[in-house]
Amino acid sequence: MIKVSEAKLNDVFAAIAAKQALYMPVEKKDGEAEYAQWAEGVEYSRAQNTVRSAKDFFFPKKEDLYEIKGTSKNFKVIDSHEKIEDFVVFGVKACDAKAFSLIDRVYLNQNPVDSYYENRRKHGTVITMACNEAAPTCFCKLFDIDAANPSNGKDGNGKEFPIGDISTWMNDGNVWFEAKTEKGTKLLDSIKAELTSAGADMDAETAPVEKLKDEITAVMDSQKFANQNLSKFTHENLNPIFNSETWKHMAESCLGCGTCTYVCPTCMCYNIKDMDTGTGIKRFRTWDSCMYSDFTKMAAANPRTQQYQKFRQRFMHKLVYYPARYENTFACVGCGRCLQKCPTHNNIIKVIETINADDSIKGDK
Repeated sequence: MIKVSEAKLNDVFAAIAAKQALYMPVEKKDGEAEYAQWAEGVEYSRAQNTVRSAKDFFFPKKEDLYEIKGTSKNFKVIDSHEKIEDFVVFGVKACDAKAFSLIDRVYLNQNPVDSYYENRRKHGTVITMACNEAAPTCFCKLFDIDAANPSNGKDGNGKEFPIGDISTWMNDGNVWFEAKTEKGTKLLDSIKAELTSAGADMDAETAPVEKLKDEITAVMDSQKFANQNLSKFTHENLNPIFNSETWKHMAESCLGCGTCTYVCPTCMCYNIKDMDTGTGIKRFRTWDSCMYSDFTKMAAANPRTQQYQKFRQRFMHKLVYYPARYENTFACVGCGRCLQKCPTHNNIIKVIETINADDSIKGDK
């Protein structure tokens, strides 16, 4: 491990920013935090989490795909792959870092890969930050996410893998850094003049960090929603859960506003649109939401015409469809944003508790 005093953290930021763009959580006027590019005078926010996740850096809300210019008889296609330069995202919490790996499975680990997403992932370096505290809405522990070791990932079968390039901890006036990937090692080597290596007695010097990890783990274990029962959410229970009458009751208050999908770090659906620019046609993609009335609308019909069907689709994907396909890994990271932002308090914890109360579905009590 290597460290820097919190008083000199801006020197580290300046050293990184001199080589590539650096982004981090900064405080907004309303007290919440959002990601912004670092520049002299910009202060890192210690808010528990940002309003929107760091997903935006790899899967932006709007992205140009290509442009066609000319006439029907004389035209050219312009590839809109942006020239993405190297960048660093600092302060990513473990829940958001785990979300990257969930999107990776869909966009990178099958053929063909999403070349736009792949391009951004190759150029981005993720520096995770351990959580010294938890919001009342946090429940990352439920999905086996280790907030004390924010770059350590684990799939539903217990297989470990890195989800961040560098882990960091803030403790006793110091910020500790530990590389987890080759990309992370390369970045730390490039700014080593600003950092101090642990001394000869590594164990003694890093003991406060290890103590902090234990404290973080205890906090996350004690969170109100961290110990929900997920035994019913299996592929074998797909039909009983899908056909449960409780969906209609749960969805009665859903507004279909899509807020939950826009703040969610694991939602990855998009829509493709064409725009007449006056000199041609530009094709671009934007985030989409399964809560919207025209989501997956086809020429023949819309397969989900009632709001409860749209509501059901969102949570079936998170809790049943995705884990059935990808190593028993749930498509939720327990960040708590849907608990904070849903205007009618219709969130994934409510869904888990309601399905668990449905005696027609088999599972452990």
